[in-house]
Amino acid sequence: MKSVALLDYGSGNLHSAKRALDRVGADVEVTSDPKAALAADGLVVPGVGAFAACMEGLLGVKGDRIIDQRLAGGRPVLGICVGMQIMFEKGVEFGVEADGCGEWPGTVERLPAAVLPHMGWNTVRAPEKSVLFDGIEADTRFYFVHSYATQRWEMDVSDTLPAPLLTWAEHGGDFLAAVENGALSATQFHPEKSGDAGAALLKNWVDSL
Repeated sequence: MKSVALLDYGSGNLHSAKRALDRVGADVEVTSDPKAALAADGLVVPGVGAFAACMEGLLGVKGDRIIDQRLAGGRPVLGICVGMQIMFEKGVEFGVEADGCGEWPGTVERLPAAVLPHMGWNTVRAPEKSVLFDGIEADTRFYFVHSYATQRWEMDVSDTLPAPLLTWAEHGGDFLAAVENGALSATQFHPEKSGDAGAALLKNWVDSL
């Protein structure tokens, strides 16, 4: 059984995320302890609310260092919703810019949509060879609730490194719905709220640990 640390930094849907990970056979510990978070086979970084508030909570438990150390050793990390957004360099909400973890270049910005938040079920466009979406039908819907997202991929890809796998969705324009980049993966939607589809995705991730 794979061990998964669910990072508790005061901003996340911890109960639902733990239940969803339990469902797919992971041995889940909700923790803010760096040693436990570093030792687990996988680390999940959830997040709900505002970008700046999530970063403040993450820094409070040294979560940025935990993520950095895990990725430096090739140890898997999965970000969910704002837990995905804070992996980027910065977020801009209501004209206020906040620094993110900087694992990926890019900015999280307000979606250019007439109706916000983007709330409900939506399809995604996953790439071939995706681990997260392996075996999941192309017309499968996942549950979103957000008004901000990263709308461009800005990382330069070296010819000597595997290209990141980018999954896109649309609400007023294209935005990144998921990223798979080495040990770091993330989803803008909530797999823990996405029923059987979300369970299939989480199982794919847990099985890859």
